[in-house]
Amino acid sequence: MLPLTIAPDVAHALKTGGAVVALESTIITHGMPYPANFETAQAVEAEIRDQGAVPATIAVVQGKIKIGLSETQLRNLAQVTGAAKLSRADLAAALVLGQTGGTTVAATMICAHLAGIRVFATGGIGGVHRGAEQSFDISADLPELAETPVTVVCAGAKAILDLPKTFETLETLGVPVIAYGQEMIPAFWSRDSGIRAPLQMNSPQEIARAHLMRGTLGLKGGQLVTNPIPQTDEIAAETLAPVIENAVRKADAQNITAKALTPFLLAEILEATQGASLAANIALIRNNARLGAQIALAMAMEP
Repeated sequence: MLPLTIAPDVAHALKTGGAVVALESTIITHGMPYPANFETAQAVEAEIRDQGAVPATIAVVQGKIKIGLSETQLRNLAQVTGAAKLSRADLAAALVLGQTGGTTVAATMICAHLAGIRVFATGGIGGVHRGAEQSFDISADLPELAETPVTVVCAGAKAILDLPKTFETLETLGVPVIAYGQEMIPAFWSRDSGIRAPLQMNSPQEIARAHLMRGTLGLKGGQLVTNPIPQTDEIAAETLAPVIENAVRKADAQNITAKALTPFLLAEILEATQGASLAANIALIRNNARLGAQIALAMAMEP
């Protein structure tokens, strides 16, 4: 039996053809300190409800996949110490071992698809890490996008990554990368990565129809929608570049790799920017939640 529990409001929306947006939980368990993580999770869910859709924060709690969390469950998760960081490779083991953990982009996609959710909003996806030609450190998020039919709304790949290699890999995997409302792919905290998007769409309806057309064609995998951070909230790429380089050097010197690397780099950047990166992170995930809800609503309205 599938160890999956769907919250009543999410189950009702799915049963009646309503709009549901999945949300990941590593931003809660690994992305921010308490209480900022809890407050941000609440704010992101509120953005989705304000658009007329239903949020479904996904996590593993004591060996069960939870599709949608109550306020109490959300607060408890935000205060868990030692939560696992779960991706495709360790999701099944976590369920068998009765663990509690936050779901990464890859694991959230898997769980959303199991529940019948077609749209997922996050901050930024993982990708090809700098120096991957030696370390082979490539996020499982990329092949998941080629495998699981969920439209993922993000602000691009995290700017700590090798962005050209990340998007070249997505092209090789056949993943549609769609820039929303501009020609350039954003770079998480910044609106412009310097990389032109292979596809551009300017309305949630176009993105929704493209998702449905992929299903009609029998194509595997999902879509990646890159939504730029609002202009008033961005941190210029040229400001961030030396900060990121310094954080990467520290990680190399301390031999920090694998799942520990991204949280370490984000913490270093948070300190170096005196909190500005966290404020930008919160702004972009809320912005992505709004667009995700609009896409989910557009899908629900299609015949």
